[in-house]
Amino acid sequence: MVKVVVGEETQLKLAEDRLTQSALPSQVGLVIGKLSSSLERGFVFDLIPTPPNDDGKSACSVIENVRDDKKKGSKSKSLSESSSLFIDQDWVAEHARQVSRMLLGGMQVVGIYIWASESSFKNSTITLCQTVKGVAEVASVVKNDWDEGLLIHISYSPRRWTCRNCTLASNITSSSLRPCDFKMGRVLTSLQTFRCTYKFDLRLPIIHENVSNVRKLADILRFGISSHAKELESAKALIDGKLVTQDEQCASDGLHEVEFLLPFMQDTSLEACSRKDVIGVLVFRGSVCSFAYLNSKESISQALADMKGDIIMSLQCRLDILHDEAEREIESYGNDGEGASPDASTEKPILQMDLQLLRKTCSLSFPRRVFVPWLAGTYICDYLQPSETLEVLKDNCVELMSMEASIDESTILEPETEAPTSTTLATKSFWEMAVPFSSASVPDCSSLKNSRDDTCRGSHSESDKSVGFNIWAAVLGLILSVLVGLVLFVFRPS
Repeated sequence: MVKVVVGEETQLKLAEDRLTQSALPSQVGLVIGKLSSSLERGFVFDLIPTPPNDDGKSACSVIENVRDDKKKGSKSKSLSESSSLFIDQDWVAEHARQVSRMLLGGMQVVGIYIWASESSFKNSTITLCQTVKGVAEVASVVKNDWDEGLLIHISYSPRRWTCRNCTLASNITSSSLRPCDFKMGRVLTSLQTFRCTYKFDLRLPIIHENVSNVRKLADILRFGISSHAKELESAKALIDGKLVTQDEQCASDGLHEVEFLLPFMQDTSLEACSRKDVIGVLVFRGSVCSFAYLNSKESISQALADMKGDIIMSLQCRLDILHDEAEREIESYGNDGEGASPDASTEKPILQMDLQLLRKTCSLSFPRRVFVPWLAGTYICDYLQPSETLEVLKDNCVELMSMEASIDESTILEPETEAPTSTTLATKSFWEMAVPFSSASVPDCSSLKNSRDDTCRGSHSESDKSVGFNIWAAVLGLILSVLVGLVLFVFRPS
């Protein structure tokens, strides 16, 4: 339970000035920060206003509640005291989902803020709690381990800041809100930075399924990422080349390089690929650049946990982006085409294909992660498709994070791109394999690649040459051993 919340004074004062100058009667937005269960503290980095919806309407507005004729004749003060807030909860939650993709390890959407009068706030506590809960449900990408969220109220009548802890129970009541101490100070400058380039190489089995239980490419990838998350949890870590004890604190400042060490031969996919009902193997490999930010009072174990979560979240976010694009393609195809061709599965997006019916080589571009400077030396990220430019990145930062439009491109980090070619995720046919591991030839691997220099190893021709060479080497070795034995037998001492 968070008892004390510390906000970054510089950013919160800027937010207060912006709200005061806007003269808006109300505004809702996201609270970016971090909740530390070990310290029982919450840290607020910045407040991000929720943009207008697709119709140009604000996500928050004030409603005057007039119940009867007697109310109409009352004073304006009593009318003001009866006002409440309308919040577009779905739109705020969607904003939280998009912003969560852009945050790195140690950064979270921890709640919402509301700019409103004291009376309208008191008349809308249930609505506000429901909004906090909706944000929590979509903001935690890896796993929904939230049990509380923050609700910051900036009142302009009278002018003051208050912070409440919202318990995310199944039933929202007025008792779900509890006050907590709130103060401003220096938060961002005390953060320590950790960076990791994590390389992965996963073999995901393609299982022969019944027609009623078809697993598409997206399903196999999602299952593989979730399974690898469990393996990554047990990984040891090197920080700046030294094996660390997770309970210790990091005393030195500056950038810390992290390397994760997975247990040797603890790949659960290898065992799965040896099953008799496996008709193919999907190789998912590449690298993920990850950052994590740690408060100086937290232990190193928290930084490692945040970085592991960021790695898995990054993979899931990229898959979600591709899945959303595939859904839009399906809707567009359904609207434009009346009938389906006999081989309709080949016209579907790759993520939606039944891999058991796939007989041709296909390719799929995997979004690359790009990092943008944010506050006090920290970064946020976004994901770009091969066809997208940095202008798309700038537009997303302006719309979702309320950043300035003038972003210097020279300060943008692209560690996952070392060549003009974009990060790709390609697949090759693996269906010549009738019974796994029974054929002398080694089939092409169905390869998912998230790095420019990662290639699918082993083609049919190379495999055949390798097999032929091994056979001749074995024959020559056998002949040589027989000759040596005969020589020793003939010239043995009498």
